[in-house]
Amino acid sequence: MTSAHDSTRRTVIAALAALPLGVVAASNTRGGEMRRVGSRTLVVYFSRSGNTRVVAGLIHRQRGTDLFEIRPASPYPEDYEQTVEQARKERDSGYQPPLEAEVSAMAGYDTVFLGFPIWGTSVPPVIRSFLSAHDLSGKTLIPFITHGGYGAGNSKSVLASHAPKARLLDGFVMEMDQERRTMERVTSWLSDVPRT
Repeated sequence: MTSAHDSTRRTVIAALAALPLGVVAASNTRGGEMRRVGSRTLVVYFSRSGNTRVVAGLIHRQRGTDLFEIRPASPYPEDYEQTVEQARKERDSGYQPPLEAEVSAMAGYDTVFLGFPIWGTSVPPVIRSFLSAHDLSGKTLIPFITHGGYGAGNSKSVLASHAPKARLLDGFVMEMDQERRTMERVTSWLSDVPRT
């Protein structure tokens, strides 16, 4: 990774941390936070490691949108490998984890930017939960996707099947998985370090 990339990433993260809270509107379930600026465009995202959150923040700031973070009612484990295993089981069984909160005024939006990482070549199960809980009929749905080298996977077909009455546009897809690479590099390095 270049120092220019690291510098840009630090600048973006610092800018996002300084975002004003604006008007916080309660959702219709427990927990959750929504930043409202009165826009007809909503940025909704799920982020485990923070990569997708950075992209969401950039869209939010540059387009002056409302912003909502998708969170499962029971957070995924902190441990990366445990999260991967739980997500695999959820995906394979078709389980859609309950959400911590829902967008209470989805009808007020014309456009929804939906951000998520690719997990196991697909959308995280919590994204399927979000799509099942919200009617996106007649709305323009624009995905923004982060991944660890596998591309967008089957995400477009999942979005089309879970939001069949939305106008699905081609979105933004970017490789950003630092966590997996870090784990692989450390594991490789440790294999060469003698045990004492």
